[in-house]
Amino acid sequence: QVQLVDFGGGLVQPGGSLRLSCVASESIFGVYNIGWYRQAPGKQRDLVAFITIDGDTNYADSVKGRFTISRDNAKNTVYLHMNSLKPEDTAVYYCNAGWYNGIYYPTNYWGQGTQVTVSS
Repeated sequence: QVQLVDFGGGLVQPGGSLRLSCVASESIFGVYNIGWYRQAPGKQRDLVAFITIDGDTNYADSVKGRFTISRDNAKNTVYLHMNSLKPEDTAVYYCNAGWYNGIYYPTNYWGQGTQVTVSS
C-alpha cells in the first residue's frame, strides 16, 4: 500500500507564494506519476499539475506560469511551488499517485489534503 502525506498550506495574501509537499511512504517514482489536485467548496476536484515517472511536467491552464511541480526521489517527496497566488486558487490541495499514458489517471492513493487560502 502506498501512503501519501501532503502539507504546506496556509493563509497568504494575493500575489504571495506557498510550497506544498507530498511525502510517499516508499520509493514510488519508478512506478507512479504524481499529480496535484484541488477542490474548492461546492466544486469538482480538478487536476492542476502532475509530474511523470520520466520527470515531464504538465499544468492546467489556470496555473501555468505560476505553479511549478518538482520531485526529490531521495526524499520520496513531490513539491508544488505556487507563486503569484490568486483568490481563485483557494482550495484544499491533494496529491495523488497515478498512471499516465497521455492522460493522467488517478489511483485511490491520495494525501489527506492541505488547505490553501488566498485572501486580503
